[in-house]
Amino acid sequence: MNDIAAGLRPAVQSSRPKTAARVGIGGPVGSGKTALLEQLIPRFLRRGTDLAVITNDIATKEDAERVRRSGLIAPERVLAVETGACPHSAIREDPTLNMQSADELDRRYPGLELILIESGGDNLASSFSLDLVDHWLFVIDVAGGDDIPRKRGLGVMSCDLLVINKTDLAPYVRCDLPRMVREANEVRGARPVLLTNCQTGEGVDAIVDHIAREVLFDR
Repeated sequence: MNDIAAGLRPAVQSSRPKTAARVGIGGPVGSGKTALLEQLIPRFLRRGTDLAVITNDIATKEDAERVRRSGLIAPERVLAVETGACPHSAIREDPTLNMQSADELDRRYPGLELILIESGGDNLASSFSLDLVDHWLFVIDVAGGDDIPRKRGLGVMSCDLLVINKTDLAPYVRCDLPRMVREANEVRGARPVLLTNCQTGEGVDAIVDHIAREVLFDR
């Protein structure tokens, strides 16, 4: 199947039962979503998880091509969606293109267990439609400012798991990381917050454990 290009189509429910769990990865531009994806893929594959990936970009297939070239996963298991508009339009307002891509992966790989759906970079208000995903992560980074949790953006407040990335940069960007974590926990209540450095992989195992426990049920 060719990569799905953008187009205005009415939102539809999947015509097939979902066999693979669908986990969204969203967040602002440059927060480290693709870097996180590249750390998650080998960890899930080592666990024996049958995995595929969907990436979203406005008018290119840049992230999909990066993942395909990485050698981390078979290139045919990576599909690209060109949203043609703000990335949140294809993960929230009208997730049809992503739903169709996920359905195609389900058909192509009958034993598929997990589809990771990366959104294109967006703002703090972006969120995933629950028609599209079963669970979603929102990635922010310390370079974006330690006041991000206090701004109470929809992504920070609504995601199932908040990831604070690039923790190693905190001393260099005048980020009060303990305060950032404390305020993130305050605004999110009991919902989890995890810290990562996706360049080194620090903290990523905890995200894998979270998804395995909350989404895959350690199957």
